[in-house]
Amino acid sequence: MATVHVTEKNFESTIEKGVVLLDFWASWCAPCRAFAPVFEAASGRHAGVTFGKVDTEAEAGLAAAFQIRAIPTLVVMRDGIVLGVQPGMLPAEALDEIVATVQELDMEEVRRSVATKNGGKSAQAASPKAEAKPN
Repeated sequence: MATVHVTEKNFESTIEKGVVLLDFWASWCAPCRAFAPVFEAASGRHAGVTFGKVDTEAEAGLAAAFQIRAIPTLVVMRDGIVLGVQPGMLPAEALDEIVATVQELDMEEVRRSVATKNGGKSAQAASPKAEAKPN
């Protein structure tokens, strides 16, 4: 499966279901260019997982919503819930481990945990229009 170009227009539909890994990057960033083939190869190994690329130059609103301060940055989500944010390049093995760990999560437990942290409010999907607060 190829990576998906993620924009504010397709963001909601991209993240709403399943495991999603978002690579925040820019064309001028050498580490981003070095990480790109690793990320692309991982997308081929994990059918059913969405691998999305967010160009921070073209999608400044998404980068701001996720408080991206360094690139590349990987945002890990499942069913619209941000599970983690990892700045910097990752080796292929680390991406594979992240996918396996996220696939094994009990999402009902994650939702209960997020609701407890949010004072009883249910976990909601991240939105570029709403203030995103990655973990």
